Amino acid sequence: MTEYLIAIRDALPYLLQGALVTIALVLGALLLGLILGVFLAVGQVYGNKAVRAVVGLYVWFFRGVPLLVLLFLFYFGLFTLLGINISAFTAAVIILGLISAAYQSQIFRAGILSLPEGQFKAARALGMSDARAVLFVILPQALRLSIPGWSNEYSIVLKDSAVAYALGVAEVMARAHFVASRTYQHLPLYFTAGVIFLILTYLGTKSLRLLEEKVRIPGYSR
Repeated sequence: MTEYLIAIRDALPYLLQGALVTIALVLGALLLGLILGVFLAVGQVYGNKAVRAVVGLYVWFFRGVPLLVLLFLFYFGLFTLLGINISAFTAAVIILGLISAAYQSQIFRAGILSLPEGQFKAARALGMSDARAVLFVILPQALRLSIPGWSNEYSIVLKDSAVAYALGVAEVMARAHFVASRTYQHLPLYFTAGVIFLILTYLGTKSLRLLEEKVRIPGYSR
């Protein structure tokens, strides 16, 4: 037991540095997923048949192919083929963001469809264009209603970020594996990595719950 505690004590600062990398990775992926996801959701709800088909194909592909396969496919395959020279961290953010966009688009789509159809028609009746009606009337409400689902997506992306160590990203899991392979203290180090992920999950979901309460309209959001 003493050896375990010593191993955790010695490795903890190094693992916490990896936690900062993990946080940056998750926030970057969620932001990219948010931007793309909103466009995908709007296209799937309000787009023509061709746009809906393209969005559906995108969602089907990124939700159907395993994460590790996508990481290798893009980083070692597509990016190399196109001559795109980026760091493993940037590649992981992009790939996780593309995957998250597929899931977030369905969260936002559900939020849009949950709104009364009359709101869009009323905005049009007031002289708004379709784009302005979606941007200023529909999306603010849909995004507010999507926060609980977005909280779940945060937890998923956080857990998926551990796979980024396969590309050499120095996040929590990669650092725990690096130290464990040299000290042979696998149990305490992987346990510590798990605790760090649990703490990050709790802090993130708690923050999103507070955000949900802050923007909630009494009698409307629930």
